[in-house]
Amino acid sequence: MAELNSIRPAARARTDRPAPRLLTVKRAWHLTPNMIRVTFSGPELDGFPEGREGGNCKLMLPEPNEAQQDFAARLIQGPPPARRTYTVRSYRADVQELDIDFVAHGDNGPASRWASHAQPGDFLGFAGPSTPKVTDFDADWYLIAADPSALPVAAATLEAMPRDATGVAIFEMTSEKDRQQIDAPDGIAMHWLVNPDPATPSTRQEDFIRALDWPEGRVQTCIAGESGVIRALRAFLHQEKSLPRADTYISGYWKIGLVEDEHQAMKRAEA
Repeated sequence: MAELNSIRPAARARTDRPAPRLLTVKRAWHLTPNMIRVTFSGPELDGFPEGREGGNCKLMLPEPNEAQQDFAARLIQGPPPARRTYTVRSYRADVQELDIDFVAHGDNGPASRWASHAQPGDFLGFAGPSTPKVTDFDADWYLIAADPSALPVAAATLEAMPRDATGVAIFEMTSEKDRQQIDAPDGIAMHWLVNPDPATPSTRQEDFIRALDWPEGRVQTCIAGESGVIRALRAFLHQEKSLPRADTYISGYWKIGLVEDEHQAMKRAEA
C-alpha cells in the first residue's frame, strides 16, 4: 500500500499540476436508463474543494481487471491511462461523497465501459476540478440547453441559480424515461425533448430555441452538447441575437463520429 499512499507526493514532484487522486467507488447505479451515477468516497477526498458542482474534471480509467497497485504505479510512472473529461455533479463535504454521472454507452468507450461495470471498491484516477462554468447570476433571464453529455453541467447550473431566477431549460434526451429531478428555480420552464438516436444529427434544440418568444433584458446561457448542434446555436446567439460572448457559455462536449481525443484535437485546430 506504500505505492498508493505516495502517489500524490510522487506525482506532484514531476509536475506543477496538482497530483491525481485515486478515488474509490462507494456505490453505482442507473439513475435513468441511459445515465449511470457513480458515488466516490474515502480519505482521498480530503481537501476536495466545495462549490465546484458544474466544474469539469479528468478521469483516468484503469484497464479491465487491472490491479489497483499497478494502476497507481501507472499514474506516477506511465504509460498514462485513458483520460476522459467529465463534470462534478455534486460533492457532499460532510460525508465526503462525490457524484459523477456517466452517459451509458455499454462497453463503447473506456469511461462508459468502466461505469457500466462499476462496483463498490473499484477505482479510477481523478484530476481537477475546475471552477463552475457559470458563477455570476445577474441576468434578467437564463437559457439552458443540453444533451445527455451536458446534463450534469446544466443541472448543476440550474441548482446554483438564485431561487427567483427565470428562464428556459431545454434537455434533449435519448428516452422519455431519461428525465431527471432537478432542483431548478420555479421560474425556469423545463422542456424535455426526445432524440432516440443521438448518433444522428439533430436540430431539435435549435428549432426550439429559434421558436422561443425571446424576452426583453439581458440573458445568460449555459449550453453544451454535440459540436454540430453547438456550432449552429453559437452562430444564432452571437450573430443573430448579438449576445456578448461573456454572457454565453456554449461549448461542444463531443462530436458524432469522433472519440474525445479526436474531438479535442479538432477543437484546438479550430481555435
